Amino acid sequence: MNFQLDLNLFEDKIEFFEAESIKNLEEKIQSQIEINKAIMLQVHSVSHQMYVSEEGRRFYSAVVHFKAKK
Repeated sequence: MNFQLDLNLFEDKIEFFEAESIKNLEEKIQSQIEINKAIMLQVHSVSHQMYVSEEGRRFYSAVVHFKAKK
């Protein structure tokens, strides 16, 4: 019996985050960075925005692009 293991690793992964405070947004991103380290991905770029609703509430969002470590 032949056993073949096919390791198709992620080379790119884009994740979206949102939170009501910048601190919570940073915590969510940092948590995911640690998880992605286990599958050999590192942060390639980060883009973020802030939105203020009509009621004055702030919302923060971010897009994080992870790439395979080389």
